[in-house]
This record gives sequence, C-alpha cells and structure tokens, in this order.
Amino acid sequence: RLLTLVNDVSLRNLIADELAKGFGFYQSKPATAFGPVAITLDELGDAYQGGRVHLTLHSSVNQRKVGMCEAGPEMTFHFGQLIAHLAKTRNVRAGSIIGSGTVSNQATETKGKKDWPKGYSCIAEKRAIETILDGKAHTEFMQFGDTVRIEMKDKDGQSVFGAIEQTVVPLNTA
Repeated sequence: RLLTLVNDVSLRNLIADELAKGFGFYQSKPATAFGPVAITLDELGDAYQGGRVHLTLHSSVNQRKVGMCEAGPEMTFHFGQLIAHLAKTRNVRAGSIIGSGTVSNQATETKGKKDWPKGYSCIAEKRAIETILDGKAHTEFMQFGDTVRIEMKDKDGQSVFGAIEQTVVPLNTA
C-alpha cells in the first residue's frame, strides 16, 4: 500500500455537453496528476491514524496561498471504509488506485458570518459555497497561464510526497 498526492482536474465548460451526449467524463477529465513520490504507510509514523493522513495540504494558485487544509480530521470515510465499499462490486488488487476525494475543512461561524479559515483545495467547492452564502460565486476558475501547486508537509515542514505543480495551457491540437 502506497500513498501519494493526486490532482484531479475537471474542465467545467465541457462537462454538461459531454454528459448530455451520454459519454460520461472523458474529455472533461484530462489526465490526473500524481505526486512525484509515493510512500508506505509506516513512513508517515503517527501522522497516519485511523486510516487517515493527519497532515496539512498546502494549495496555491499563482503563488498565492489558497488553502492549508487538514487532511485527516474531517475526512468522511477512512481509507479502509473506501476500499471495503469499492470491493463490494469490483476486485481490488495490486495497482488499484483509491482516491479519498477533496481535502476540505468545515467553516467556522463568527458573528453570523461563515468563514473558511483554512482556505480550500477545490475551486469548484469554493464557488459552490460562495453561491450558497452570497447567491453567486466570486472565485474565478483558473485561466490559461495560471499555475496550481499542491503539497503536503509533515510536522517539521518537510514535503512528504513532493509537490504537484501544473500550469493551465491550451490544448495543442496540431
């Protein structure tokens, strides 16, 4: 069993048309990026507890910090539960990849206003929350030339999986 980071990208402007044609997520879900390093569970030491990784995920867009979310405490299902659920309908074997979903933390409320003090690690989730609270989204989707960086650090501030850094570029169809 190995753990690493994953950046699952969605091309939101393509999703509706693609689903309407009955194809599912193919063109709207480009290649997933994986961290440059995968580690065994024992390498996390006491940061791996109860089937969850209890470390901070650092997310930035264009070198501006947008999230420092705690991965473990609010993870709805631990990895054992995710694997057991998956194994009900398919064989899970060496090489299977299981994703935990977006790393996110709940909002806190101060003086009747909700705040996400740890930021976010998913732009679509951030926009959905803004729409619920304000009636419209304020955070823009990424544009060509924007760069996202995702990295998980241990309690000493050292990178655990290396960083995923991606720049949004137009598709080269030539």
